[in-house]
Amino acid sequence: MPHFKLMTNLQKQAEKCMRCAAGRYWSALQRSFALFALAALWAALPLPAQAQSPVVLKDAHPTQDLSSEGLAWIDADGQATIEQIASGGASATFAPPNPNMMYSLGAQGALWLHYRFTKPAESRQEWLLEFPLPVLDMSTVYQRTPAGAWAALSAGDTVAVSSWPEPGRYGIFRLNLPDNGVHDVYVRLQHQTEVSIPVRVSTRGQLTQRLHLEYLAVGVASGALFLLIVACAVQSRVYRDSAYGWYAIYASIMLLGVWAWTGVAGQLLWGNFITWNNMAQGCLAILGGGAALMVVHHLCGAGSRHKWFERLAHRIGMAGAPLALVYLALDRPSGVILIGAYLVAVVVLGISRAYMTWRRQDIVGFWVMAAFVPLGVVTLLVVSSILGFFRASGLSQYGLMAALTLEVPLLLVALNTRSHQRHTVEAREQAMSSHDALTGLLAAHLFHDRLMQVIERARRYQEPAAVVYIELVNYRYIKKTWGTAVAEQSLLRSVIKLRRILRDVNTVGRVDEARFGLILEGVESRTPVTELSARLIAAGLMPLKGLKPEVVLQFHVAGVLLSERLGSHEAISQALADLLHSMGARTRRPIRFLEPELTHPMPLEAEADSGFDGADSGPRTSRLPHESRPPHAGHAPTPLRAVRSHSNR
Repeated sequence: MPHFKLMTNLQKQAEKCMRCAAGRYWSALQRSFALFALAALWAALPLPAQAQSPVVLKDAHPTQDLSSEGLAWIDADGQATIEQIASGGASATFAPPNPNMMYSLGAQGALWLHYRFTKPAESRQEWLLEFPLPVLDMSTVYQRTPAGAWAALSAGDTVAVSSWPEPGRYGIFRLNLPDNGVHDVYVRLQHQTEVSIPVRVSTRGQLTQRLHLEYLAVGVASGALFLLIVACAVQSRVYRDSAYGWYAIYASIMLLGVWAWTGVAGQLLWGNFITWNNMAQGCLAILGGGAALMVVHHLCGAGSRHKWFERLAHRIGMAGAPLALVYLALDRPSGVILIGAYLVAVVVLGISRAYMTWRRQDIVGFWVMAAFVPLGVVTLLVVSSILGFFRASGLSQYGLMAALTLEVPLLLVALNTRSHQRHTVEAREQAMSSHDALTGLLAAHLFHDRLMQVIERARRYQEPAAVVYIELVNYRYIKKTWGTAVAEQSLLRSVIKLRRILRDVNTVGRVDEARFGLILEGVESRTPVTELSARLIAAGLMPLKGLKPEVVLQFHVAGVLLSERLGSHEAISQALADLLHSMGARTRRPIRFLEPELTHPMPLEAEADSGFDGADSGPRTSRLPHESRPPHAGHAPTPLRAVRSHSNR
């Protein structure tokens, strides 16, 4: 065979092989596309309800979490009915739910859940479906009746609690499982804000025990807050301290907020007021945040630095009440954003103020921080769950009660500490008006009041007493030579020496710069006064060991016995001052007394009864008093006549 024919045959065979290979490749590619299209179409088709595996309810597992069980579908328009859902005519694409998914349903949308339950024939427990989220707007459970129709039961904040199938803190529904067959249950959930909805199924006994524990936790927190409210109200009334009153208001708002957040208020207080029941959590959260910031502002007080920050915190705290009214007028999504922003600002400002107070060495700041840091952290968790950042859990729901239980004693310690400090300052302020600031003795005006009372008792009831003035003679010399500090120290040393020799019942006051006044009640003679004065003078002449400079105290003493000389308190004070002034600096008689009065003025009425006539021009002869005349011989003594005193007029 010629070589050119051989080449032609080879080319024809190669072209034929290439055409066959290309055809086989194209056929395989077409089959792959067809299979992919069938798989996509199969995935797009709704899963039939019968393909769902049922949830087996066993008595050995009394509580089961259904967050990852069943099927879920979001009805964006919220128009689908149970008949359409059950028959598959609503184009509902059910899929397994994501347990950590945050659902954003809006005002019209609804989340549908489909569960299939079955229980063994030996099961004797009653099973309940629960949605442990007290703030859930509405949950509706559909179950078939014996006649085959669908029966609906609803619960939630937008439904009156009296119409709930199981009135409580959150929605609880009894499952109708008459036999051990498979039973379909549909759930329709509505909530305007982003939410992750927990779903559980439990036996009635297990649920009852868990509810008791939950109510115990709520009761402990509520009881602590209620006792705090009563105690603060009583202390505010008794001590007239407004700090306790404001804290009682704050604790009352927080108590209502805890009840609203845990569902207790909806169950016991305002469950039939649907509008307020749905808005109470947010409104009380804003009011509680504002009240908390005002309490922190009141406890931390005013500092010398960061005035602008303190004014900002005070104004944001005062804005709580207006913002609560604004929240009532807003739609729910905008209101949730308002709650989150305001509570975050309250937590940041409150903790910052407490930290600033602590930094300026104020122990109240430490207690406020210890009380509000846990509460602030839990508040941020609650706000995050409300805003839909993570799934609501027991930590966010019951952590608030735990934080409040911890806050109650710590904040009460801070309140008592601040109140004690303020009362101490007020007591010092009041003492400054009645006592001398340097020596602590009675002020001059109070000493003269005491002196006037003692003189009045001596005049009316003849009660013995002595009044003594003591002067530190070398005070001016000490002040001029050693300075004011040493002079004031000398006055304090004088007071200490006086306190050592006097009894606690004796009245001591500072009547002048270097002069002290004593009132010794029950003293009838000059001897006790002289002995006290001598001891004081001797003690003053002994210098204090180790004192530099060595300063001795020189005292002059002037006294008077009220049994010897009576008069007004002004006259006695002036007479004692004049007597001290008349003494020389180096006198050898540093203890002196006012001379007693030898005669007393006769009362005017007694003078009239004596027969004296001021108009008589005859000679005036002195007459002895009637009782002092010697009786005439042969005559009986004339009896004394009662003389009327001024007090008998």
